[in-house]
Amino acid sequence: MYREPEPQDVELFEAAKQLLEARFDPEIHQVAAAVRATNGVIYLGLHIGSRRVNVCAESSAIANAEMAGAGEIVAMAAVCKNDTGGVIVTNPCGVCRELMGTYALNADVMVDVRGRVAVATADELMPNRWMFPHENDWTPNDPAKR
Repeated sequence: MYREPEPQDVELFEAAKQLLEARFDPEIHQVAAAVRATNGVIYLGLHIGSRRVNVCAESSAIANAEMAGAGEIVAMAAVCKNDTGGVIVTNPCGVCRELMGTYALNADVMVDVRGRVAVATADELMPNRWMFPHENDWTPNDPAKR
């Protein structure tokens, strides 16, 4: 399921790290993300938050790529700060994983696996994503059908 990060993955990490270091705020900018699309361009995203609303960095990076007409997202990474102020890879939340099912299903995603950085596909991170009933190929009479 997991593979070791390659230079192109590290490039995404470094782009997100640079953004986080420039814009970090413990209340409103806690995470930064970078995605690469089929056009080869890296698009950045930043967590934005208020007292009641938070928008994830991954979703804003996906939105930036989508607004640019970049094509399919092929890789992504998100970073946050650890307790000592270092920048580390952070795993996408469930909402971001659901967005990946629409915008980045085949993307390689950097993840933290119990302290070890690795890469998995978005589909591996959320193999049974939410779908509309008409998108499923099973029926109540044959629920095993997939």
